[in-house]
Amino acid sequence: MTHPRILVLGTGGTIAGAGASATAAAYQPGGLALETMLANLAALGLAADLAGQEVARIGSQDIGWPEWQALHAACTGALADPAITGVIITHGTDTAEETGFLLDLTLPAGKPIVLVGAMRPADAVGADGMRNFANAVRVVSDPAAAGRGVLLVMGDAVLAARDARKAATSSIDAFKSFPRGAIARVTPAGLDWFGPAHRVGESARFNWPQSLPRVAILTAGAGMDEQPVKALLGIGCKGVVLAGMGQGNAPACVLGALANAAASGVPVVRSTRVDEGIVDRNVEVDDDALGLVAARALGPAKARMLLMVLIANGITDAAQVQAAFDGEKV
Repeated sequence: MTHPRILVLGTGGTIAGAGASATAAAYQPGGLALETMLANLAALGLAADLAGQEVARIGSQDIGWPEWQALHAACTGALADPAITGVIITHGTDTAEETGFLLDLTLPAGKPIVLVGAMRPADAVGADGMRNFANAVRVVSDPAAAGRGVLLVMGDAVLAARDARKAATSSIDAFKSFPRGAIARVTPAGLDWFGPAHRVGESARFNWPQSLPRVAILTAGAGMDEQPVKALLGIGCKGVVLAGMGQGNAPACVLGALANAAASGVPVVRSTRVDEGIVDRNVEVDDDALGLVAARALGPAKARMLLMVLIANGITDAAQVQAAFDGEKV
């Protein structure tokens, strides 16, 4: 029997973490080489041929443009290689939602590409990385995983990259999915999809950029003034995402400063600091009058990622930016 051939791209993170003790809290993200991880996984007897490529050995708080370029290039090559069934990316959980969404925006929805991580280092009591990885192999090996875009597999759940976000600092079930819930449940022995693939044959939504512009997230707080907005513009931010109160709100002076930024050609997106919720246009804030964009279901981290990709693709007009946040082709 021929096993699926899966490209494994390693970036480090807790799933490759190592500590001084199996019961200690402290550990070093990316302490294990990908080669060592794959050797440990071989003992599980997974029905897959795993080909490893180490991109980085870092905590995901340090991931950035060089690693994203390498991941995108490797995924593009795998999508074009008929011998490769799909891709697994081992990744730290802190920024997995950003890497996953960036790749989801800039890769076609063909073969499965799955990010997987862990909440406990590999040598800790009750480590979850091996199970999460075995689950990822199960997902990538399933033909029904194709045409769904980039996925995240954690805690026996399969989440769409657009919806997944980290919602707890240390719990095993640290990831939530909004506005859709999990799109499948998975164990090393089984996989149940909750619906058909909805992106079969879909091309990349945006071109891979030559670089990403500086876009900042501004968190709104009671009693703040407009000076932080001026400071962000002063350091050359090409876009601003507001992590606002409630439905993306902020003090009037802050909204006024953001409106001035938008009028000067700097796109401004209103998201929310609230855990879940839709930010709609023209509810409490008059977006039409102020020239602002409503993030809809995207939280601040994903809103920033989409805005960076849009600006890099030359899309800065507020109406076009809004269309992209509404999920339309632009």
